[in-house]
Amino acid sequence: MTDFSPIAIIDCQIAGVAGDMFLGALLDLGADATKVTCAIKTLESAQYGYSNIKVSIKRVGSKSFQATKVSVTADGKTSKSGKQLIEIVEKTVHALEISPKAKLFASNVIHSLVNTEASLHGGSLCDVHLHEIGLVDTAAEIIGSAVAMDDLGFFDITIYATPVSVGGGLFKFSHGITSSPSPAALAIFQSKNFPIKGGPIESELATPTGAALLVNLTSKVTPFYPKIVPVKVGYGVGDKEFLEIPNILRITVGKSFEAPLGSNQIAVLETSIDDVSGEILGYAVDRLFLEGAKDVSVMPVFTKKNRPAQIIKVIADQKDAQHLIDVLIEETGTLGVRVYCCERHLVSRSISSIDLLIAGQKEPVRIKISKNSQGKVIRLKPEFEDLKCLAEKTGLPLRELSELATAKARDVLQLRD
Repeated sequence: MTDFSPIAIIDCQIAGVAGDMFLGALLDLGADATKVTCAIKTLESAQYGYSNIKVSIKRVGSKSFQATKVSVTADGKTSKSGKQLIEIVEKTVHALEISPKAKLFASNVIHSLVNTEASLHGGSLCDVHLHEIGLVDTAAEIIGSAVAMDDLGFFDITIYATPVSVGGGLFKFSHGITSSPSPAALAIFQSKNFPIKGGPIESELATPTGAALLVNLTSKVTPFYPKIVPVKVGYGVGDKEFLEIPNILRITVGKSFEAPLGSNQIAVLETSIDDVSGEILGYAVDRLFLEGAKDVSVMPVFTKKNRPAQIIKVIADQKDAQHLIDVLIEETGTLGVRVYCCERHLVSRSISSIDLLIAGQKEPVRIKISKNSQGKVIRLKPEFEDLKCLAEKTGLPLRELSELATAKARDVLQLRD
């Protein structure tokens, strides 16, 4: 599948995420059901405390959606210590013929679950006893998902996810009544700074197992799908039935398509100010560059009542937006900053160096080379700082040096006018 599916999007906006839904969606995409079933049944061991394991995989309907439902049951002791559960998962995947990446993924997931439970209950891995996640389906969902993703090639592609709908209201579990999301699921999302949102119904929509699977797999989180050509869609369904929504998790697999030019996602920050001195404004611009802004510009405008003012516009990586907003507010005293995210298209750029022969001396000058998507050079520009130093050294006009450097670069690159 990796030949044509370099991107996958795990869509958790409808009904959150759970381990059985996740595994069901992978099987719905075409993961080998026999491999998954055989891997899960290797848990059937007196050493692990599970016997008579039964794996059911079938297509069912949920609010007119056809989806794959996975159910795993077993006889045996349910409550296990955290250390026992880690050993069960790691020993099982170690014996399977799957990639090292798949084995590491399964290990990371079970450690996320158990460490979270131990932290919440204030005990060690040996002391903490697990009830819900000590059932066979937790280990089965982790192992089955690792095998299914390995079969689909998911460990070698980019995985996106949407923010997770976690539901709301109260529900009952082994320790009593709690609110949704559960303390364990919430702690797992918190550990990886993973965004969540309440609703759209009153119910527990994000389980700890589902949360651990998701945060250990996802490369990027986005509220919107990236640019892809969809190739295949898989739906996994959970046990619960809701009146308002289908209880499904959707995974879309596709291939990216390239824009004519290189592109990336940026944030544009803007604020209008009319009561800041030139010195403060200049310092603010310098500080924004120092703090990571890609570009800063200041534009004179007239605001209400024809008052002269300036608009400060900052271009930044989206990850730096909040920090730069804080800098803008701190340095200018503005009462608000407008933010919008957009795509920026870029030509390919590189730096080369040429030697100018001036008064018998070779003087190096760096040249910025811009190319279009077909690789054609569309612009040559000598580096200003190099030209400035050379002008001061030789006494020649900077304009003349720029023309000489550009001509030499065109000659070196064998470009015609």
